[in-house]
Amino acid sequence: MSFQSPSDHGSFTRRDFLRKCGMGMGAVSLAALFGEAGILSPLAHAAENLNPLSPKPSHFPGRAKRVVHIFLNGGPSHVDTFDPKPALAKYVGKSLPGEYIKTERKTGSAFPSPFKFKKCGQSGIEVSDLFPKIGELIDEFAVIRSMKAEVPNHEPSLMLMNCGDSVQSRPSMGSWVTYGLGSENLNLPGFIVMCPGGYPVKETDNWQNGFLPGMYQGTYIDSQYTKIEKLIENIRNNYTSLKSQRDQLDLLQQINLEHQQTRQRDSRLEARIQSFELAYRMQMEAADAFDVTGEPQMIREMYGDGVHGRQTLIARRLLERGVRFIQLWHGAGQPWDNHEKIEEGHRKLAKEIDQPVAALINDLKQRGMLDDTLIIFCGEFGRTPTVELSGKGEAILGRDHNPFGFTALLAGGGVRGGTVYGATDEFGFKAVENPVHVHDLHATVLHLLGFDHEKFTHRYAGRDFRLTDVYGRVIKEVVA
Repeated sequence: MSFQSPSDHGSFTRRDFLRKCGMGMGAVSLAALFGEAGILSPLAHAAENLNPLSPKPSHFPGRAKRVVHIFLNGGPSHVDTFDPKPALAKYVGKSLPGEYIKTERKTGSAFPSPFKFKKCGQSGIEVSDLFPKIGELIDEFAVIRSMKAEVPNHEPSLMLMNCGDSVQSRPSMGSWVTYGLGSENLNLPGFIVMCPGGYPVKETDNWQNGFLPGMYQGTYIDSQYTKIEKLIENIRNNYTSLKSQRDQLDLLQQINLEHQQTRQRDSRLEARIQSFELAYRMQMEAADAFDVTGEPQMIREMYGDGVHGRQTLIARRLLERGVRFIQLWHGAGQPWDNHEKIEEGHRKLAKEIDQPVAALINDLKQRGMLDDTLIIFCGEFGRTPTVELSGKGEAILGRDHNPFGFTALLAGGGVRGGTVYGATDEFGFKAVENPVHVHDLHATVLHLLGFDHEKFTHRYAGRDFRLTDVYGRVIKEVVA
């Protein structure tokens, strides 16, 4: 079987054809063209198997198949949520004993939590009254109370949590996961990011593909909108039928394939070809996936009416359809960045997210999906146990950034629920018992997905890179 070369008008074999297409998305897109027409050829079948977004095996059988990362943007206070510190009450109006590393802003005396903690579930893990519904389900979570980052600034801490490096531009965790596992639905992006109200700080860097091919970058959705046309721009074409679009795309893909032959393995061109094909396919499936009106009233009420309830319900619908990695941001900007009036701010924010997160846990459990869905619940760092001071030296009832000790929660997908790992000091300033760096958290997430984080690499610029850089250890105590 041979094909006519558009460049030299000679014949070449099927293997040559695939090689000239860069063994990438050019061949994949051609397979899609034939597939839509119902005339899949042996070439198309062969190319289909080369799709970098097709499901792939991990190093070993993973307990989790998919991930939901619920990101509490801005840094929630661990001492007001999941890490009670009663010793702070002894030092009201006084400086804490001992020496503490200075944080970003000036802070003053000890600031006891204005919230009440109580033991929840059979495990008896203490949870703040900010999260009554999550508290009821605390036995599903592993609570890591000894997290630590590196610097008390949002931008580098966001990059560290999302991309594994606070300085250099690296692929995000979602990009690594889709690179390693592919997607179970080629009609939807494998990595979707929902952040209501626009981009957060560092914008698309938070879900970048870095040096990985462009098809692994997260697809951003502004989930403040309810109409599909607002959620996903240009999802509908009101002027051209699907068949006409298919014909136009076929011609465009043919031209791109000819262009690709002289630019083997150009990731930018491969990503562009894939984006055209995916945009066409999404018209048929995305509208249904993002439309929650078809859900029973009971389910919608379980998640709640707010934007976070709606986007969390959409996340469950996307998980059902095979999307591999979903990141749910709790707002643009830094809503959890309560430098002042933390009682008022944290109470409002927790009310927005408590019900949707609990609903997701219960919903996935009822559908038999929680066991192989990993849920991550955290921000980029914690907050100080001391009160923040204004420029005039007055207490403003808020807390400064604290990367030296904070809390992250894991649930589902092979996690040992009802456990607490690590601890901060008696005041909650610094991780002192079994410290867990962000690299360790990433190593544990990859382990639950079936990857040896030290062997899960991508060669770039003459070096094998990985999500955990040259660090990281699996926290086996939180693995079931």
